[in-house]
Amino acid sequence: MNIEKVVLSIITTNKQKVSGGAPIFICETKEEMDKVAANLEAIIDGISHALSDELYIIVKH
Repeated sequence: MNIEKVVLSIITTNKQKVSGGAPIFICETKEEMDKVAANLEAIIDGISHALSDELYIIVKH
């Protein structure tokens, strides 16, 4: 099975703005969020997209 075009994870500093089936990582600061997003992007071979100052998603294209 080949999965394409899926949200792999969500990284945020505002847990009130997220829910759903993808893994959610809650961070304390923007700096922590940036670091987590960069590391997860490399680990799970996805692409990180900033949707706002407090929300990233990592997707597989």
